[in-house]
Amino acid sequence: MTTLEGLAHGLSVALQPSILIYSLFGALLGTFVGVLPGIGAMAAITLLLPITYYISSEAALVMLAGVYYGAQYGGSVASILLRLPGTPQSAVTTLDGYPLAQQGRAGVALFTAMISSFAGSLLGIAILVLMAGWLASIATQFGAADYAAMMVMGLVAASTIGSRQPAKSLAMVVVGLILGTVGTDVNSGAPRFTFGQTQLLDGINLVALAMGLFGVAEVIANIRKADRHGPPNRVGLRELIPARDDLRRICAPILRGTTLGGFFGALPGTGSTISSFLSYALERRVSRRPQKFGHGAVEGIAGPESANNSAAITAFVPTLTLGIPGDPIMALMLGALVIHGIQPGPMMLEARPDMFWGLVVSFGIGNLFLLILNLPLIGIWVSMLRIPFRWLYPAIIVFICLGVYSVRGASFDIVMVAAVGAIGYALALAAFSPALLLLGFVLGPLIETNLRRALLVSRGDPMIFLERPIACGFVIATLALILLPLARRIRQGRG
Repeated sequence: MTTLEGLAHGLSVALQPSILIYSLFGALLGTFVGVLPGIGAMAAITLLLPITYYISSEAALVMLAGVYYGAQYGGSVASILLRLPGTPQSAVTTLDGYPLAQQGRAGVALFTAMISSFAGSLLGIAILVLMAGWLASIATQFGAADYAAMMVMGLVAASTIGSRQPAKSLAMVVVGLILGTVGTDVNSGAPRFTFGQTQLLDGINLVALAMGLFGVAEVIANIRKADRHGPPNRVGLRELIPARDDLRRICAPILRGTTLGGFFGALPGTGSTISSFLSYALERRVSRRPQKFGHGAVEGIAGPESANNSAAITAFVPTLTLGIPGDPIMALMLGALVIHGIQPGPMMLEARPDMFWGLVVSFGIGNLFLLILNLPLIGIWVSMLRIPFRWLYPAIIVFICLGVYSVRGASFDIVMVAAVGAIGYALALAAFSPALLLLGFVLGPLIETNLRRALLVSRGDPMIFLERPIACGFVIATLALILLPLARRIRQGRG
């Protein structure tokens, strides 16, 4: 199937009424959780995971993806109006968005964020279409040893790239890998780390773990600081119209940000947060008036917003074509696919063209929904920021408990969610990243399966990871990711 045929086929899938409804629902819900500081796409996706058991796999993935890129849109609203990042990716938007709002140009800042997000998403879709087939064709040459080495490299990259404390990040990945071994061993049938609990024979419930780490823990973390900020000013539709000079100044940053975000989004372990900060640094570097940055430069909004939305789309490239999630949210997407019995990988384009091409086209349709609906809905989003958080969080806790219980009907899962939530909050206080724990948990069983398969092929000889060129390349890259920060730290200590 050629690219044009695939897009035509995807259009026929994405225009089905049920898919359109779930795409619209996911995009609007994502915007909602992005607008409200402290909730985020991770918590929303974990809440929706139980619903995916009762709908088709195509509709489930389209809905979850809509939440993901919808949150990128919504996150900029709170960043600009309250100086509270709705999502981690939109944190850099506060640097120039909030000063613009203080100058009475909040409408221009919101319009810049939305049009940049839309443009970044469209160009990200183009990158996804061009790269997916190419990567899938290369991945067909991978063996078990190559996949195991690549997954390990992805985990190490996620732990070290952009991390101020790589040791803590690696520790969280290791904990996630250990939790992934809980349950019945597939080969021997022996229970592992169940401690006599029959509820753990099937392993730790992904939904319960994710909801505890990113639902309950976020609620606990935000209760104390929920109502410290006053309501924002009203923003009318007329205030959204930018000046001609503003439009001229945002075109080049959008192109640069999209290119940067598309590249880093497709790399496992980087993600949209790093892309947005790198884009801001780039715009400040190339600007003829860098002194304006931090005081209301529209370039400081256009570049990062286009970068994080482009990265959000291209993050699906390694997830769908290689089965390697680039960030924790993609790990949840991978978990949703596994729930439906779908194994992402190089054969997915041929085995499940409905899902792949339907998802790609739904990205464009969902972002068009967001652009059309969000401009007139700005007043509603601003009003929602006035809702006291003490009213929202009890409802979130109830939905978490209902969602977890609906998966298996086991009260044990509710107790697990409470315990994991308390542990997740403690980890956040100690500056550990629960997101990396989830990433290790999802990839752990896949690494173990491919590792065992590779050792069976080589009759127990670990040199297979150095004898195969692809696996050897990943091993060398992994060692470089570990040793380079260590050498830098030693050099700094001597200085």
